[in-house]
Amino acid sequence: MTIIFTDGSSRGNPGPGGWGSVVIRGEKGKEEVLEIGGREEKTTNNRMEIRAAIGGLAKTDVSEEVKIYTDSSYLINGITKWIKGWKRNGWLTKVKEEVLNKDLWMELDALVKDRTVVWKYVGGHVGIAGNERCDVIATTLADKKEVKFFKGSLTSYHIPDILNIKEDVKLLSNKKSKSSHSKAKAYSYVSLVDGQVKMHQTWPDCEKRVKGVGGARFKKALDRDGEMKIRREFGEISPL
Repeated sequence: MTIIFTDGSSRGNPGPGGWGSVVIRGEKGKEEVLEIGGREEKTTNNRMEIRAAIGGLAKTDVSEEVKIYTDSSYLINGITKWIKGWKRNGWLTKVKEEVLNKDLWMELDALVKDRTVVWKYVGGHVGIAGNERCDVIATTLADKKEVKFFKGSLTSYHIPDILNIKEDVKLLSNKKSKSSHSKAKAYSYVSLVDGQVKMHQTWPDCEKRVKGVGGARFKKALDRDGEMKIRREFGEISPL
């Protein structure tokens, strides 16, 4: 089975973006690796996720069975679930609006139609080598920097564990911890604008102060001690 890792990135939504794919194909013990990628000056993260899948699949033959690993639920849900309704409705949503990214969905649908494709979700930034490499390609291209693409045998590839999809326990734990923190009820929100620190009881109040302001900083505090720590970090209170 041909294995494809994909990822997309954008610096802004919309903004400059890039995509990357790593394609591993061939007989066991004789696999070949192909890295590809591209960029667009004004795009979105979701468009780059779709474009990465298109780019990878375009490098396969219709006779190949393909497994695609991606950290985009949008991509997987779109191509395996939502697209059926979109096509029935003439590429319109339930509220009769044109499907967002219709051009790319149609291109991807045409590639999938004649192929056997299995879609697999993997967590982003949890140590999965293929996903991490695609992220590097995508973000580097989004930043208009040069990428040295690899093409050659798996045995000479600079990422020896590319086929390992086991998550790094420590990275996964840190990601879950950050997710739990973001969902936890706030004690307060602390903002820093033009050297002035303020505390806010609600996120909308904090957002109103920092949105669109260059150099503004803000953080959520879960308790009074956390609030004091942020205030020290922002320079309002002298360090202990």
